Amino acid sequence: MSKAAKPVPEGFHTVTPHLVIKGAAEAIEFYKRAFGAEVLGRMDGPGGTVGHAELKIGDSIIFLADEFPQTSCRSPQTLGGTTATLNLYVPDVDAAFKRAISAGGRETMAVADMFWGDRYGQLQDPFGHTWGIATHKEDLTHQQVEERAQAFWASMQSQKKSA
Repeated sequence: MSKAAKPVPEGFHTVTPHLVIKGAAEAIEFYKRAFGAEVLGRMDGPGGTVGHAELKIGDSIIFLADEFPQTSCRSPQTLGGTTATLNLYVPDVDAAFKRAISAGGRETMAVADMFWGDRYGQLQDPFGHTWGIATHKEDLTHQQVEERAQAFWASMQSQKKSA
């Protein structure tokens, strides 16, 4: 008799991103170089495509597969962009960001100290997905973050008026 399966498989969290990529095999290699990803499993699809792959980055797992445009599985490149950002916490954001850029990512937001207490930057991977990379620097109360946010938005408005 088999043991009852856990509702969330071992090693997973309750939310697991699934990336659709044009060129998933190349993306796997990029994620290994850029983020130290470990391939947990891979199932090839027709014509040399990746039907499904599981990668572990830090303590999290992501799924990815090649796009299949004849279905609803389309990549950001085919769709002309993405509305999601994958956020990655690391011990040293500056080093991790540099590594990802050196691997082929494109900076879209320089690494800087942010009002919410993280040092944070964003990049786009070569496959159209956006990644935020951060190191948490300060534990702040909700009130402190709200006050800093208001000051940030006020400074943005004044910069916009003077431009």
